[in-house]
Amino acid sequence: MNHFGARAADYFRRTDKFLWVVMLLISTYNLLLLKTVPRTDGGRSWLSVQLMAIIVGYIGAVLLSLVDYHTIGNYWYMVGGFCIFLILLTLVKGVTIEGTAGVAAKAWLKLPGGMTFQSSELVKIGFLITFGKHLDELRRREELDQPLQVLLLAAHAMIPIVLTHLQKDDGAAVIFAFMFLFMAFAAGVQLRYFAALAGVLAVMIPIVWKFGLEDYQKTRLLTFQHPEADPQGYGFQQLAGKLSISSGQLTGRGLFVSPRVNSSSVPLQWSDFIFSVAGEELGFVGCVGILVLLIALMLVCLRNARRAEDLLGSSICVGFFAIIFSQTLFNIGMCLNLLPVMGVTLPFFSSGGSSVMCLYFGFGLVESVAVHRKRNNIGQRLFLD
Repeated sequence: MNHFGARAADYFRRTDKFLWVVMLLISTYNLLLLKTVPRTDGGRSWLSVQLMAIIVGYIGAVLLSLVDYHTIGNYWYMVGGFCIFLILLTLVKGVTIEGTAGVAAKAWLKLPGGMTFQSSELVKIGFLITFGKHLDELRRREELDQPLQVLLLAAHAMIPIVLTHLQKDDGAAVIFAFMFLFMAFAAGVQLRYFAALAGVLAVMIPIVWKFGLEDYQKTRLLTFQHPEADPQGYGFQQLAGKLSISSGQLTGRGLFVSPRVNSSSVPLQWSDFIFSVAGEELGFVGCVGILVLLIALMLVCLRNARRAEDLLGSSICVGFFAIIFSQTLFNIGMCLNLLPVMGVTLPFFSSGGSSVMCLYFGFGLVESVAVHRKRNNIGQRLFLD
């Protein structure tokens, strides 16, 4: 018993306590917002569903933080194989969920009890491990500057990007692309390769526009800057979200009494447009509160990346930073009508069992990097020499 107590004390001494504080504040704020959002379809309240996901997520995070991330990385091939199998299974056996404005993504697996699971959310966490291990191995062999190896890195990233695109879950595909870019850049892949990639993408834009995008995606891109041109169609969700946010002014119209939240005026206000709930109920102050918490989380991830003892640990932290940064950017951008609607959730705040649960698993991996640093490690720079 004394031995267990000593090990538990050592674990809590080495854990990133500030990261835990930020995560607990995010969880509390998230549950408070969802408590105020009514559910009109007769299902469980958004609060209860989210609470279950958070509890499972925290349990998974603690378990992952107890395991040395090096050990997890050694099984990269099993992680990668499982992730590919999961997406392929979803493509074959998954259920198609129709959203607004023509969206029909086949990105969910049906679970017992009528629940669904979005496979790409777990694959994002797996990608932190497989791509981080790939980068780490190339660094150890001093091959990060070789063109063939950089192409193989790009091929590695294209696997989840292409598979999620085939699911018609292009929001997830974009997040994988951001993870690839941030992790490769932080690892030290030379800028000339990114310049070459930018050139290829520039050439591909007209081809993708003609053959790669669905009609509803083209319409979204063409109309998001002027949603008032289609106020009852493609522009409705963003116009409704902006109206809710602006109606809150500085301090909001109040929790549980905000008329637009109570009448469900904004489609998907519990999920993709949870930012509009904070805007109406808590105003500018509430929106800034979300940003402060997410920025604090991102900064802590970068701090752990800087202190990591190797490129695997650094890459895991940078990759998780990339998930939070890109999803925050795209979600708030679409809520403020600065970007088109693309089905990306606000990390840790949007209701969604699989998304939230898997994000907590990512938090657990970042904690593993913090807990399992060598005791005499004084930290490394984020961009390793």
